Amino acid sequence: MSKGNRRKKHGLASRVFVQLFMLIVAILMIFPLYFMLSNSFKTSTEFLKNPVGPPVHFTFQTFLDAFKGKTFLQWFYNSIFLTAFSIMITTIVSGLAAFAFAKMQFRGRNLLFSCMIPLMAIPPIVMLIPLFKITSVLHILNTRISVILIYTGIMVPFTTYMFRNFFVSIPVSLMEAALIDGAGQFQSFSRIILPLSVPAIITACVVNAVWVWNELLIALVFLQKESLRTVIVGITVFKQRFTLNVPVIMAGLTLVTVPMIVFYIFGQRYLVQGLLSGAIKE
Repeated sequence: MSKGNRRKKHGLASRVFVQLFMLIVAILMIFPLYFMLSNSFKTSTEFLKNPVGPPVHFTFQTFLDAFKGKTFLQWFYNSIFLTAFSIMITTIVSGLAAFAFAKMQFRGRNLLFSCMIPLMAIPPIVMLIPLFKITSVLHILNTRISVILIYTGIMVPFTTYMFRNFFVSIPVSLMEAALIDGAGQFQSFSRIILPLSVPAIITACVVNAVWVWNELLIALVFLQKESLRTVIVGITVFKQRFTLNVPVIMAGLTLVTVPMIVFYIFGQRYLVQGLLSGAIKE
């Protein structure tokens, strides 16, 4: 057998192995989602008989049971409220900070940016006790504003880093032309930088929204009242309440998961472009 044929066979075998490996990984990732969705439409009896197979008789009673009372809707509202305001404040603060780091000249700029980057590596659990004491002293414990401020403080370093990398890739000549036309720094930021940075902004919003929506530890510690619980914290209580009724638990988890899936689908066209922001410099 010639060397060319051996290389072709080796290349084909490598491609087949890679495809099989990716297929197995995809199945492992999709199966939990399939298990959750399929069992959310089953009765308890059907789940006990066939927990893995698709539902034979679709039922929406599990979703009605999950929505009984106003508790679940209140948890949903709390999660949406915290996610929306945390993302809004984070995006504004990070956008202004990133613009200063990327396009403005001031003493200590690089040092300040270098000191901010390590903040992304600090796990939130390390700051839990100091933050709890601070919120207690400020009398904002068990309030939404305390959690919004904590979420914002955690997300700002990463978001600023992402925005700064994207802003650096925007040609300086565009800002210089705007300055010649009489535009100020803020006008250049709002009319030139922001419209060109839509992919980075949407990417940051998607990443931050998924994190805030799924965050458990901070919401559990700082929102101790049942009326202030997020849907992720509430789902733990929900699970204890319906321990013997797995389909109702799966229906609750489906209701928690669907909003983020929809949000990701609408933002996915910008996601890769935003994550690669700053890869190409001027």
